Amino acid sequence: MENVKSLNKWANSHTYLPVDLVRIVLGGFLFMKGVSFVTNVQYLHDLISPIDKYGGGMFMLHYIAPAHMIGGIMIIFGLLTRWAIAAQLPILFGAVLVNSMGRMHSESLVLAIVVLLVCIFFLFYGSGKHSADYYFKMQQ
Repeated sequence: MENVKSLNKWANSHTYLPVDLVRIVLGGFLFMKGVSFVTNVQYLHDLISPIDKYGGGMFMLHYIAPAHMIGGIMIIFGLLTRWAIAAQLPILFGAVLVNSMGRMHSESLVLAIVVLLVCIFFLFYGSGKHSADYYFKMQQ
């Protein structure tokens, strides 16, 4: 636990605006992806059809879009960023899995891998100085 605290202190003292902008862009991308899934449910259903035969298809339909929308907003504002990213990780691992199964969708696979790697970075890095988490921590 002490190691995580020391990493968080280092991250807060070395936060730069470009890293915060990457976090905001990531949140905006996830939010827009959630909106596109809500507006086109059939597309989402077609995406998860390769793994739907293993069960949980209806759960995935009702988890993916709201998790992207709510998590995207939380990531944009830097509010509970690590929790919001933790909710995204199963979806992103599934996206990498779905895009590599059956017909290979190389552009979607690369996008899913990049978003997954950026999310893993922010899972360890945190939300940074220009975030609601930092603001609330400083208020204490």
